[in-house]
Amino acid sequence: MNIILSNKLCSASINTKGAELNSFKNSQTNTEYIWSGNPDFWGKHSPVLFPIVGALKDDCYFYEGKKYNLSRHGFARDFEFEVIKSSSNAASFLLKQNPEIRAKYPFDFELQMDYKLVDNSLILSYIIRNKSNVQMPFSIGAHPAFALTNSFEDYSLEFEKEENLVTHELENNLFSGETRPVNLDKTNLPLTYSLFEKDALVFKTIQSKKITILENQKPLLRVNFDDFSSLGIWTVQNAPFICIEPWIGFADDSTSNGNLFDKTNIQILKENSSFEASFSIEIL
Repeated sequence: MNIILSNKLCSASINTKGAELNSFKNSQTNTEYIWSGNPDFWGKHSPVLFPIVGALKDDCYFYEGKKYNLSRHGFARDFEFEVIKSSSNAASFLLKQNPEIRAKYPFDFELQMDYKLVDNSLILSYIIRNKSNVQMPFSIGAHPAFALTNSFEDYSLEFEKEENLVTHELENNLFSGETRPVNLDKTNLPLTYSLFEKDALVFKTIQSKKITILENQKPLLRVNFDDFSSLGIWTVQNAPFICIEPWIGFADDSTSNGNLFDKTNIQILKENSSFEASFSIEIL
């Protein structure tokens, strides 16, 4: 089921499966900014990444001596969320622990996704609650794919600050230990498919908290992500989209020991406490 939000400037559609954003439009021009989800390239739009971002070594982890299988980017995108609040311009979605999830992730949690239109922006908020009396490890991430209607090389990304960017190379979805520089023209990164020959660009640390998509040097869309420490940028060869992915957490190293609590940049949520982070997509 899709929940539709709208105001005078923009509209959004969110699917209750995965609480996934599948449309964000300029109401005045009817321009669609979210990727269509064509499965010939990638059949998603903007999945929610929880309770991990990226892949675990051997797609598993160990907790209290037991092995748990957990596929890349976690399970949130695969489950129906309950709509707990809805109005013309805002909606809240909730995923709770259940027996199927418990087999993958034995922590009592709630994941709430809030969507709100404010003027020409869509604000996406993640609220994670640890409902148990033990500490809970987690990561959280966004994966919005933005539609590009012109030639891919007509687009570039404008970073908020001048950066000395280093991407951490992935091999079979895990960090290999290799890195390479990603050079900006001051704050501008021209998009070419060759950037993504070895999978996503992964910046474990980044100073910029705003990324603007430029179309022929004209600002099109901006992603604001003050609450997120890491960033992924990704596309598929010859696909007409670009993903700008604010993350808190990232994939395993190839040398990972399988203990989720030892995972680099894992968040540890104290018992009976909560965590919140937000980012926004702004039409320019």
